Amino acid sequence: MTASDTTSELEKLVSDLRGLLANKDLDAVPEIKLLRQRLDDGMHHVRESAVRAAQDAARQAKDAALAADRYAHDEPWRVAGAALALGAVVGFLLARR
Repeated sequence: MTASDTTSELEKLVSDLRGLLANKDLDAVPEIKLLRQRLDDGMHHVRESAVRAAQDAARQAKDAALAADRYAHDEPWRVAGAALALGAVVGFLLARR
């Protein structure tokens, strides 16, 4: 499940809760008003956390890709040798079946 799927599911759950809490018969209950405020505050914090987590993950993936690209350009023969060795091992394992 991706972060956007998780966020979507969470927002759907909150929407369902808001729908339940929006019942006009519950307006007379002070605890419902407090619960609505806590729910809104919690969703705000969760959204901020989800956005930060997605941005951090994207930055880390970009950094890793740049490091791999830099290494491949600095050490092309090592990368080619590693790819050749890995291919030979996979080929050997597949041939044994």
